[in-house]
Amino acid sequence: MTLAMKKIGAGLLAGFVAPGAAWACACGCGVFDVGTSSLMPERAGGTVFLNYDYQNQNQNWSGTSSAPGENNEDKKIETHTVTLGLQYMFNRSWGARLELPFVNRTFDSAANAGPLNWSGLGDLRLRGIYTGFSDDLSSGLTFGVKLPTGSHTHTEASGGIDRDTQIGSGSTDLLLGGFHRGSLAGSTRWNWFAQAQLDLPALKQGDYRPGLEADVAAGIYFDSRSLGRVEISPVAQVIGVWRGRNNGAAAAPDDSGYQRVLLAPGIEFNLRPVKIYADVEIPVYQNVSGNQLIAPILFKVSASYTF
Repeated sequence: MTLAMKKIGAGLLAGFVAPGAAWACACGCGVFDVGTSSLMPERAGGTVFLNYDYQNQNQNWSGTSSAPGENNEDKKIETHTVTLGLQYMFNRSWGARLELPFVNRTFDSAANAGPLNWSGLGDLRLRGIYTGFSDDLSSGLTFGVKLPTGSHTHTEASGGIDRDTQIGSGSTDLLLGGFHRGSLAGSTRWNWFAQAQLDLPALKQGDYRPGLEADVAAGIYFDSRSLGRVEISPVAQVIGVWRGRNNGAAAAPDDSGYQRVLLAPGIEFNLRPVKIYADVEIPVYQNVSGNQLIAPILFKVSASYTF
């Protein structure tokens, strides 16, 4: 397998198995992260990684445009997420990945006495990886489960926190994904990829079920350039998300559910066996139900070590 194919596959597969980042109204709606090539299995062995994600949901949105802030009693949801993970490939066809996030969230709402801030573990994600369809690992599947390890009942004396804003969803979700990659016609340095993932809540707690989510991504990846011992690789992606409405007595279905498209330029620095990746995800289209807080831009940094 060529170096270029390894790298484009890396960015592709990592998109399937990376942890979700909260986004939406006053809720923990999620979209999987894509774009890091740090976690592509090139051989049997392991990778330990640490991801940092940041977003500040401070703009009220309704339908396809911004809306007056007074239409939404929620004013800001600022979220810092640090995820510790381990991926291990038993052979070239089968592997597993474990991700445990730690979340710090600030929530400001007109319904509360002032901004609320709390931290805690998020929902644990466990996935299996199958890449045995071809020798070059160009196609594959991911499958797994999200467990309700994050708190969904946190309260503070100075104000209430609804289920849509909790760090954990309280649900047990099934995770299914697929991907394919290849070289652009007539090019030895440009490659393309496409991927899709489904997050299906299966079990709920407290009469709250988060909406089903379907994510797709397509992008191009340029073979790396060297600067001394550092290999530098750019990546550009388009991400599409469809999120259904939350439902149940503890949900706010009229103000949940959305569709959006994001552009995600990124760059990776490879100092073998350490890789550092960073990107920004910029919404270029979003259509939300009711009134929801949106983040105008999302940030991600990832560091990994292969052993």
